[in-house]
Amino acid sequence: MPGQHDKHRLSLDLTIAASLFAAGLVVSVMSLAQIRAESRMQLAQATQPLQGTPSDEQSKVPAEAKPGGDRPTTPAPEPARPDPQTQGAATRPALPPAPAEKIAPPIKEK
Repeated sequence: MPGQHDKHRLSLDLTIAASLFAAGLVVSVMSLAQIRAESRMQLAQATQPLQGTPSDEQSKVPAEAKPGGDRPTTPAPEPARPDPQTQGAATRPALPPAPAEKIAPPIKEK
């Protein structure tokens, strides 16, 4: 009976197809879950705001200001002065002049 054999073969093919479909579905769900977990981990790794430790200097009372008192001993900041080597670099062009064969004659106006 060829009909019985065909029905058995069809049911076997449908079982294999259903199992392959289910396996693909499981793999895709697991992949999506992993993607969502990785994106949550990236969000969870945000740095916390920095909290400074209280230092002893903050707890000290500032010194009393007295007229004619001591001046600060640290020197005042000085304005930046360029080095003598770099002063001439500003006037020099960045590139050497183009060779004569690369320079075109000026465009004449019509």
